[in-house]
Parts: sequence; structure tokens; C-alpha cells
Amino acid sequence: MNQRRNIYVCPETKQPLKCEAEQTAGEDISVGKLVGEAGQEFPIHDGIADLTFPRNLASEEKEILDYYESAAPIYDDVAHLSFRIQHIDEQQARREFVELLTLTSDARVLELACGTGRDSEIIAGELGPKAQFYVQDLSRSMLLRCKSKLACAEVPVEFSVGNAAYLPFPDNYFDAVFSFGGLGVFGDVQRSLKEIARVAKVGARVVVGDESMAPWLYETEYGRILLNNNSLFKQPVPLALLPVDARSVTVRWVVGGAYYTIDFTVGEGEPEADFDLEIPGQRGGTLRTRFSGRLEGVTSETYKLAQQARKKSGKSMHRWLDEVVRDASIKELEGP
Repeated sequence: MNQRRNIYVCPETKQPLKCEAEQTAGEDISVGKLVGEAGQEFPIHDGIADLTFPRNLASEEKEILDYYESAAPIYDDVAHLSFRIQHIDEQQARREFVELLTLTSDARVLELACGTGRDSEIIAGELGPKAQFYVQDLSRSMLLRCKSKLACAEVPVEFSVGNAAYLPFPDNYFDAVFSFGGLGVFGDVQRSLKEIARVAKVGARVVVGDESMAPWLYETEYGRILLNNNSLFKQPVPLALLPVDARSVTVRWVVGGAYYTIDFTVGEGEPEADFDLEIPGQRGGTLRTRFSGRLEGVTSETYKLAQQARKKSGKSMHRWLDEVVRDASIKELEGP
């Protein structure tokens, strides 16, 4: 871990963390810790900071971690099979996923659930020495293999262990965030996507993806065979869990329709709209008054009289009713 590239914050409080080195090689810390103002400590070993939070993972997330820790030694021997079965060139497919980020050579990029670095190598190849590349995975064993693959990368790379629901990075920092193949097993998918939007700049590009078969393939022989082999293909695409900041969202089914990618641009808060724009016509009003200006119901006789009076006045129902209710309210409040 390079001390100059320490941008890490406490995954819980989001306050900056300081480096305390025990073993160094120049500006690189091989052994040490990151320390917060409130006394939080996160160890650094082999140049990799462990920023997992909470320390005691939920049982489901712990099972996922244990699986990937044990699978790390053979992961690269089997990871290509999903593409090979579909007669798809893995490298070409992964390059197309990365292209959705529209990277510049000096971009600040974060990759989550990097695994052994099969996408990381492609991302690193798009970045130059002035860029910043931060790579995270929950499995230290997977991350070590990724680190080995990127040893000769031109771009400076920082590695950390952590979980996506509590990202140890500052607000509005990255130009692009990428994660393919891990989203479906994140402990809290909605919180993770919200965290991704938090650490990304407004205008940043986000690409995430994982297993989820196109619904129209479920009942085909193709679909039944794949679903029989892996139930994760039945997971829904998490569109309802996207943050409100997501703009220009695109969903693609890829790798033979057995996987998906979601790409979007990060906006700021909810979309804006002019809910006070006056709507022409007999009803009148605005979207806001139609939403918030409801009154208790009236009898059918009163409703008919109101319609007749509105028509005679030449006003919209909104304008006529607003004036009538306001005048009657003021008169009642003023008293005799």
C-alpha cells in the first residue's frame, strides 16, 4: 500500500484513516495499519489493507467468503467455462463490459468483487500512469491473485479487502465504478448500490452485472439445463434496488442471455421535474396540487352543483375550488 495513495476512510463513519507503518519499502507499506480518530484500526498485510466491516460478517456473507477463499486456487481453471459453454470469446465479452465505462487514460476507477482479476487486467490496460485504480474484494486469497496479475500494470493500483455495503472510500471520488460477477452475492445489494453512487462523482459511469437469465429463456431446453445446474440464474435483475441517483439506465442480457449488465450514469439525488406547471383544461391545477391538495369527498348533489358553478365561472375546477375553500376558510376563522 502506497502512503501517498491513501484515500481510505473508515467504512462505518466515513472519516479519513491515517497510515501507521511497521514495515516499509520506500513509500509502500507492507505491514502496518490504518487508524481512525476514534481509535478504529484496520490491519495492513502484504501491502493490502483489510477494511471489512463489520468484522463479524453475517452468516450468509461468511459462507460466501469461505467459498471464494477455498475456490481461489482453482478459480482461473473454471471461470472461463461459462463463456466457453456459450461459444463466446471471454476476453472479447469482458472488454465489451469494460467499454461501457467509457474510460479515459487518467480516470479514477474502482473495481469491486474483482476476484482473481480477469476484468481488472482489461481495466488496467485502459489506464495510464496518471490514473488511479482501486481494487477491492471480500476474499483476500482472490485479491492476492489479482495483485499478482497487475504487478506490471502501468497504472498505480491499490488493493483492499472489504465488503461493498460499507465502502472505505470518500464521497464523490471516482470517475467509474465496475463490478461483474459478484453483485448477486453481496450481503446487502441495495446498500451496496447506494454506496457505489456515493463514492462516484456526478457524471461517473457505473457498470455492474452478474448471473440472471433472461426470463423468456426459462422454459426453453437451454434455460432448464442451465437453471438445473445453477439456481443463481433465476435471480432477478436488481433494477428496483438501484439508487435514485441512477440516470440513463441500460440493461443488457449477455453471455447467451444467462448474465446481465446494468450501466448507468450517476446523477445527484432524485430526478428534477416542474410539478408546479399549470395544466390546462377543465380540471386544471398542477401535478403537485393533484397529489397533495385532496379534500374529503362530497355528496353527489354537491358535486353537481360545484361543476355547474365552476362552469359558470369559466375557471378550472382547481382554481374555482381553491378560491372557494380559501374564502370559506378565512370567513370561518375570522368569525362573526
